Amino acid sequence: MRAAFLVRLLAVSFTLLAAPAGAASFDCRKAETPDERTICSHPGLNDSDVEMATTYKLLAGLMAMGARGALQDSQQDFLTRRRACGDKLACLQQVYKARLEELQAIYDRIPKPL
Repeated sequence: MRAAFLVRLLAVSFTLLAAPAGAASFDCRKAETPDERTICSHPGLNDSDVEMATTYKLLAGLMAMGARGALQDSQQDFLTRRRACGDKLACLQQVYKARLEELQAIYDRIPKPL
């Protein structure tokens, strides 16, 4: 549980430092697909996108190259699932919830000192 808190805290910290308030992990002015437009128009979903992206970047920085490749593959799978939701808000919320849980599980498996 403590690790989950740490990941969330770091994700929020990176979010505040790296992205303007309310900004998705991509440029909403260039949003073209239904999923992107829906993410940009719903603040809670937008926040989930930023949390997912910052958590992903944090994990990618902690992993060795081989494991990073698997992480990148799983991110592509996530983006495919997200795109398949189209503009369905409930579907997008579920896909983000599942992805954040996947990323948390990956973090939990990383060997940590102490």
